[in-house]
Amino acid sequence: MAKSFYKYIAEAWKKPDETYVHELRWHRLQDWRREPAVIRVERPTRLDRARNLGYKAKQGIIVARARIRRGGLRKSRHSRGRMTSRAGVNKITMAKSIQRIAEERTSRRYPNLVPLNSYWVGEDGKHKWFEVILIDPSHPAIISDSQLNWVTGKQAGRAFRGKTSAGHKGRGMSHRGNGTEKTRPSIGSHDGKGK
Repeated sequence: MAKSFYKYIAEAWKKPDETYVHELRWHRLQDWRREPAVIRVERPTRLDRARNLGYKAKQGIIVARARIRRGGLRKSRHSRGRMTSRAGVNKITMAKSIQRIAEERTSRRYPNLVPLNSYWVGEDGKHKWFEVILIDPSHPAIISDSQLNWVTGKQAGRAFRGKTSAGHKGRGMSHRGNGTEKTRPSIGSHDGKGK
């Protein structure tokens, strides 16, 4: 059976060392480091991933690339009186993923747009880059699209409420059944025992 064009794109991203994508990414990151933290891009860098997550090449849909720092939760050293043995500085990670932070910052940058989803596009020693798919809920092309006009409803603060794929994963909603009993209907329910 013949492969689709998107399968070839996905394979190139999964094994970059064996393809030209590795060198291409190396050159791209040099340019991306000089860009602002959140910038609108003309078209998705990973078309296969964007299409999987709901992107369409039509009016009312834009893609923005966000640069976020890497690593765990930055905590300052305790500096009062004696030094406690359990200062709790290293190896502390946030309950929220870097991807969710990227979606939230992009939402703040474009307050009139609704974030649909996001995907990883690159990283170096200091930063990670994610591309966020954004939809304009008041655009006529979106309102008339039967697959996308659900965003015209109550979707404000979607990234902040953990309604994207990355948000669902962070809330413990990525799978049903054994292990998710205390996360539904929300992390706040069940006396906060969900996480």
